[in-house]
Amino acid sequence: MGDLTIWTLDWVPQGPRGFVRDLRLRWACEEAGLAYQVKTVPFGDRETNHLDHQPFGQVPYMSDGDLEIFESGACLLHLGRKSAHLLPREPSREAETIQWVVAALNSVEMVTVPWWFLEITGAAENGLTPWMEGRLNHMERVLGEREWLVGNRFTLADLLMADVLRVEKVRAFGTRPATENFLNRMTSRPAFQKALQDQLMHFASSDQA
Repeated sequence: MGDLTIWTLDWVPQGPRGFVRDLRLRWACEEAGLAYQVKTVPFGDRETNHLDHQPFGQVPYMSDGDLEIFESGACLLHLGRKSAHLLPREPSREAETIQWVVAALNSVEMVTVPWWFLEITGAAENGLTPWMEGRLNHMERVLGEREWLVGNRFTLADLLMADVLRVEKVRAFGTRPATENFLNRMTSRPAFQKALQDQLMHFASSDQA
């Protein structure tokens, strides 16, 4: 494989900064000590200007030599195959990590993203609230029973679940001390802080242009 490249937008408005999902890949690379570079596609016409690389016109996508991968979850699993720091090599722990990665995307984010969208668009009634509350309560129970989602150390499962749960409106919904403690620990990690600041600086540097 050749150079590892994370592709994102060249600019986004203030609101999404710090939450564009290339952050997940930056964070994983920082945790694992994997060398990478960041390249961009234009914000203008962003839904159609890179369909040959990402069929839904989204970011991030990633290239690793001749290999191209889209969807943040798939990119993270690829990075996990490159580093045991992210994805354990013991078969049982590997399976547990993958199941929590899928759970973060399918059981939690699948609910939180549409709930968040209805909230910010001012829907008179958000019918997804009971569903999301149930999912967050399940995660509060899980996080109250363990320090890490898999075994006794950081994995991709923690990274992705934290990135899903740290969305501001979701994080502010209700009182969940175990979840908040988990998020504080995850977002205080040096690798997360480095990835976050790099993303913020990346978008800020394009403001003049």
